[in-house]
Amino acid sequence: MPSINFKNAKIYFTSQGEGNTIVFLHGFLENLSMWQNISPVLAKNNRVICIDLLGHGKTESLGYIHSMEEQAQMVKFVLNFLKLRKYIIIGHSMGGYVGLAFAELFPKNIKKLVLMNSTAMADSDEKKTNRDRGIKAVKHNAGLFVKLAIPNLFSNKNKKIFSKEIDLIIQKALQMTAQGIIAAMEGMKIRKDRRFVLKTNSFPILMIISKQDPALDYQSLISQIKNTPVLKQEFPDGHMSHIENKQALLDTFISFLK
Repeated sequence: MPSINFKNAKIYFTSQGEGNTIVFLHGFLENLSMWQNISPVLAKNNRVICIDLLGHGKTESLGYIHSMEEQAQMVKFVLNFLKLRKYIIIGHSMGGYVGLAFAELFPKNIKKLVLMNSTAMADSDEKKTNRDRGIKAVKHNAGLFVKLAIPNLFSNKNKKIFSKEIDLIIQKALQMTAQGIIAAMEGMKIRKDRRFVLKTNSFPILMIISKQDPALDYQSLISQIKNTPVLKQEFPDGHMSHIENKQALLDTFISFLK
């Protein structure tokens, strides 16, 4: 897997295929391997770039807070290194927050944006309090935090159905440092509200919403895209559409990318 240095941190990414460029950004506690069932299919007709975000996967941490802006600048650094100028960004959850920061910083580079199980709103006070609790829990026992957090991203019925997949995600997340986990939580906690991006964008945006997403409020997501040009695709399950609604998600991507 190739790597480059960004501000003295090693950044890992993969690149496969040729054609229109698609950039995949994973979520919190995940890494670029979350796209392994999707990227090869899309790489048949596109160039697909997957990046390990700061403190995740093999990519190193930069500091004690990884802001969404800094993550976006790192992504731009990788894409500049690859001499890419226009691309479709697909971000899952935290990857969507990075995608929105990217859209604000570098709007001319984006062809299309997909927000998958993500939100343009900032953290509420309650959510910030929960993140602070989470940070304390990570400092006390990062492994336990990971083991409890990941199953809670799936809809109730899918926790049993996808127990093997959940175990695999946990095993990979357990390789993260406590610093990497905390820096991401601190960064998400201070991220700004970017609903304006949904209204003022000059490129197509698709929001993928899951009706039983334990991490995001369904009605809040619907209200964000009301009276905006944002397209919407709904799924019946939880936060992990790439596992819970894999084929439907792939079909949605293929259709939107046309």
